[in-house]
Amino acid sequence: MSSIVSKADAHKLIDQLPCNATWDDLMQEIYVHEAIQQGLDDSHAGRTKDVAEIRKKYGLPE
Repeated sequence: MSSIVSKADAHKLIDQLPCNATWDDLMQEIYVHEAIQQGLDDSHAGRTKDVAEIRKKYGLPE
């Protein structure tokens, strides 16, 4: 789910890009920002699983 973004946050994201950035670069930054925010929201809401639990589920060493 997408979150609401302020114009100031959008400008900050754009201002951090190099002068020769492409639209693809901008879209990549937006995607990364959104993915990180979603992960933080999930973590704060308790919607995460312990690494040990996932490793056990898939038979991976700890």
